[in-house]
Amino acid sequence: MQIMKRIWLLFSQAVTVLVAAWFVVATLQPGWLKRAASTQTVSLTQTKDDGNTGAAPGGSFRHAAQQAAPAVVSINVQQKARGKSRKADPWFRFFEEPEDDAPSGGMGSGVIVSPEGYILTNHHVIEGAEAIEVSLNDGRSALAKVIGTDPETDLALLKIDLTQLPVIVLGRVEALQVGDAVLAIGNPFGVGQTVTSGIVSALGRKQLGINTFENFIQTDAAINPGNSGGALVDANGALMGINTAIYSRSGGNMGIGFAVPVSTATQIMDSLIKEGKVTRGWIGVEPRPLNAELAESFGIAKDKNSGELPKGVLINGVLQNSPAAKAGVQPGDLILKVAGQGVTDVPEMLSRVAALQPGEAAVIVLQRNGKTMEVRVTPGTRPVRR
Repeated sequence: MQIMKRIWLLFSQAVTVLVAAWFVVATLQPGWLKRAASTQTVSLTQTKDDGNTGAAPGGSFRHAAQQAAPAVVSINVQQKARGKSRKADPWFRFFEEPEDDAPSGGMGSGVIVSPEGYILTNHHVIEGAEAIEVSLNDGRSALAKVIGTDPETDLALLKIDLTQLPVIVLGRVEALQVGDAVLAIGNPFGVGQTVTSGIVSALGRKQLGINTFENFIQTDAAINPGNSGGALVDANGALMGINTAIYSRSGGNMGIGFAVPVSTATQIMDSLIKEGKVTRGWIGVEPRPLNAELAESFGIAKDKNSGELPKGVLINGVLQNSPAAKAGVQPGDLILKVAGQGVTDVPEMLSRVAALQPGEAAVIVLQRNGKTMEVRVTPGTRPVRR
């Protein structure tokens, strides 16, 4: 019993001395403790790296890049002579060709989205192509077949006949928020696959004049000519969008890039696989955003309570014998709802009408001469833009 008491006494004294020593060092020389902790952390990190465990340093997007990069391909295009250049336009497309009459070649990017060999890219990448060659990261290449294109969203679907293809994971763009980290993967300037990082700068960008139907993800990840059709992925390597356009005065990256959301891209892909084209509703009107000047011209009054103009889209013109004309829609009408869904701007109205099934009547709520009324419109098929 006496021996146990002595051992416990010695243990207690030793702990007391150690705690006292730690307190003195922490008070007088705290740097010693920080250096010791730092040395231990570095040692552990080196041990992990030397052991090839795949541990990535803090802030690294290594795993996201490794996950997504194999499914991003280079697209080499042999093209016919192209029409009027878009270089004078401040919206510079990734993919521009020399202005001559001879066939020309160019490069872009694409994303493998299914084991069957389907590849999403941009319409303007393969526009006017005579031959399309797809090159994978593993060194394989194949000629691609065009399944279909949709110029109004600037998307295209290709297919290659190869086996054991790397397929990208499709993400949920609904979960994406401003400030989230993203990577742009593609083949800029033909130098080879490149990964750049940035954040989501904005969501739902529209009325930019790039495409007819717009709902872009904006990012500051460095994107340059040749990245067009490549992947915009999140920090887990899941596909969030197809890189489509940049805002630039010189043709180089200025930190403002735009990608078509994966939700839109997959809808277009499904339509192209099933029908070889995208079918949209059409009613034959010329819509314009409502402003004070137009409101005065068409006699549209402000709301008596709020003093603001009503929310809606002004119909500036109606095509003769169009579905809208047959339903009684008139110039000066203000479209408030399409098939039960409100519209506040022109892009939103175009999207609502495009979602209508051709041949199936839909109710459009409009305002005319200060009164709200309903008309039943049987939409036709939207003409394909060439």
